[in-house]
Amino acid sequence: METLQCPTRPAPKPLLNRTHEKSGDTGASAPTRLLILGGTREARDLAALVAGLPDVEAILSLAGRTSMPLETALPTRMGGFGGVSGLIQFLVDNRISRVIDATHPFASQISENARQACATLGLPLLVLSRPTWRREEGDLWIEAADNASAARALGEAPRRVFLTIGRLGVAAFRAAPQHCYLVRSIEPPEPAELPPHAEVVLARGPFALEEEIALLRARRIDVVVSKNSGGPLTYAKIAAARTLGLPVVMVAPPTGARARPLESLDAAVAFARGAAPA
Repeated sequence: METLQCPTRPAPKPLLNRTHEKSGDTGASAPTRLLILGGTREARDLAALVAGLPDVEAILSLAGRTSMPLETALPTRMGGFGGVSGLIQFLVDNRISRVIDATHPFASQISENARQACATLGLPLLVLSRPTWRREEGDLWIEAADNASAARALGEAPRRVFLTIGRLGVAAFRAAPQHCYLVRSIEPPEPAELPPHAEVVLARGPFALEEEIALLRARRIDVVVSKNSGGPLTYAKIAAARTLGLPVVMVAPPTGARARPLESLDAAVAFARGAAPA
């Protein structure tokens, strides 16, 4: 399996500074201290919108799933917090006053941790989430609750599978070793987690419809496996499967007690500036 050669990571930007306090001389209020839990295009877009606001001081947090994430307009921290207690400590130490959860729809653990931490501290929490994809005429979807169910849905007969669920879920498909897998991810999966007949292609979206159709044809793919992540960046594979009449095993997002999601960036900016959650 070919490994990905990554350039050296630049030095991390500092966390939120502590120079902004309410001034008794001017009457000016300190800006909102905002934590954005990111990892999505929506989080990057939101970061760009709030970066220049004088009344918002924000930091973006990424889980560190990829070694070289895309550049953003905000100071960025990488890695986990250490569960709910670690997140609470971070919020207190950095005097965060509001939190926006703009994580991936499948990042259920950090979303639950954010819900609990904000409830404990009484902090306003907003979830910025894109809608999932909806079945359209011509789609041949096989719904699956999780990766294990998706592996079983492939059936007993050997098939050529385009596996596009990210590197962290591929181990579930070792339970279906009879298939040949074309695995696409941003970074390489651990070799021990791959099914026995697997080829890895490293790529980051967006992908063009024509390119996806050509790939499916060239690799003689029989079935596509995808997470229902929503958004336009990786939807082309779904449209390509529809065009070619191929089935898609569609893994549903996890269900949980997330706050009511919001799809509007403008409303998220308003929340960042102090508006009540919609």
